[in-house]
Amino acid sequence: MKVSTKALFGKKKKIVKRIQELGIGQKINTSHMERLNGTIRGQQARLARRTRNGSRLEIMLQYSIWLWRDLYNWTRVHYSLLDETPAMALGLTGEVWTVLKYIVYPAHLSDLQRRDWAEQRNSVLESAVDSYKRNKTLPIS
Repeated sequence: MKVSTKALFGKKKKIVKRIQELGIGQKINTSHMERLNGTIRGQQARLARRTRNGSRLEIMLQYSIWLWRDLYNWTRVHYSLLDETPAMALGLTGEVWTVLKYIVYPAHLSDLQRRDWAEQRNSVLESAVDSYKRNKTLPIS
């Protein structure tokens, strides 16, 4: 039996060259995508076959997949990467992130957005402290 491949997007020669540069094979192969699809289906109840946990809204499914992707890449150690996360393997971080660290310091933000959020967070915290101080009355003797 013969298997033929074709490129739906881009040039086939460029794709094959890129696969070889990355060191993930010598030719076009769908095994990596099939492995990822199986992993997502196994860990995301919304995508499992014949489930009652499906998403009613498309945007909720998208949010769920984005969260799964980030936690998978930043907080989950992979045996095949010598006990590193994919983010560590790419040199994006030097440590395994906790879920709390991911929540406090989102990975997919521009520096401008991160500074803006930090300013908003500080102003909310300061206003909360100020309002707490104002409302608290001392007993008069």
